[in-house]
Amino acid sequence: MTPFEEARSILARLVAFPTVSRDSNLALIDWVEDYLAGHGITAHRVWNVERTKANLYAQVGPSVPGGIVLSGHSDVVPVDGQAWATDPWLLTERDGRLFGRGTCDMKGFVALMLAAVPMALAAGVKRPLQIAISYDEERGCTGCVGMVEEMAAVLPRAAAVIVGEPTRMKVVTGHKGGAGYHVHVKGFEVHSSIMHLGVSAILEAGRLIGWVNDRNETARSAMPGPIAATFDPPWTTWHVGQIAGGTAHNITAADCRLGVDVRVVPGEAIADHLAAFEAEVAQVAAAMALVRPEAGISLDRYFEVPPLVPEADGAAERLARGLTGDNGLHVVSYGTEAGHFQNAGYSAVVCGPGDIAQAHQPDEYIEVSEFRAGLAFMERLVAGLAA
Repeated sequence: MTPFEEARSILARLVAFPTVSRDSNLALIDWVEDYLAGHGITAHRVWNVERTKANLYAQVGPSVPGGIVLSGHSDVVPVDGQAWATDPWLLTERDGRLFGRGTCDMKGFVALMLAAVPMALAAGVKRPLQIAISYDEERGCTGCVGMVEEMAAVLPRAAAVIVGEPTRMKVVTGHKGGAGYHVHVKGFEVHSSIMHLGVSAILEAGRLIGWVNDRNETARSAMPGPIAATFDPPWTTWHVGQIAGGTAHNITAADCRLGVDVRVVPGEAIADHLAAFEAEVAQVAAAMALVRPEAGISLDRYFEVPPLVPEADGAAERLARGLTGDNGLHVVSYGTEAGHFQNAGYSAVVCGPGDIAQAHQPDEYIEVSEFRAGLAFMERLVAGLAA
């Protein structure tokens, strides 16, 4: 097979694993481990607590510093309720596009970095190619944390990390950080005609939503700093994506659950924003308890992603620009594992084939031309490691 056919074959195999974040990714990890073993490469797993999911990392080439990390996630978002024209778990080529869940986000890049393994072996790379595959990226980049820590501790330090989220092969040097809460507002039920004797969890949750709206308006009206000004939008945003609660229209709600998250521009401290929200929660909860001591609010902070801060003369940026020829300024408002790698001391950028507009969509696809561009990127990367 040609290198393109090999990479396409790997992508077909990866797409066939329905690695939705709510489910295990171990079948895919088993396959990748066997694939690497077939090339004489030993892979290492970093498990979740329940041992139902695993990260995987490996190194190709000599155990010396100065190599390159290629990083991608194995998990995908659900297809539930989406109208697909093709089987989402079967790679289908049509009209110059490769359809299937994860083709764009981001099994396309994972397939390409696995295809780079035999290239690196054949080229006799003088600096190592390190590959990293994570779980639960779609749940807030939570799965990769232990893997990044272990790689930093046990592998020779790589010169650069390339996280292959879909950027149409543009070099993204910065992204927002973020964090998210599961919020449980516990009220006290009474008939709504005497609502002053109870506590409506929904109305109290509304106070938090009001705070979110006020916070967004304040940020929107402020003059952005030089880093923030490069983002769209150029401010930190708070968001409530889901809310549920209540029993009936004439009963004060005993419970209300909502999700609250924040996307923070680089240069601002995530901790400061979280402290402000938690202070507001404490104030609302204290007022609730004055009416009914049983009432209150509990918070579960379920993810936190560091921002990717643009680096001055960063090694990863120099490398990626040299490999792609892209010299534009690109930042994104979503978070990636690049923030965790940078937080661990690596130079990192985001650069991969495909268009983020296709991510999470029904009939998700990656253009064949983008996939080929990603393969050419890998060929140039390997040549550089072998030089």
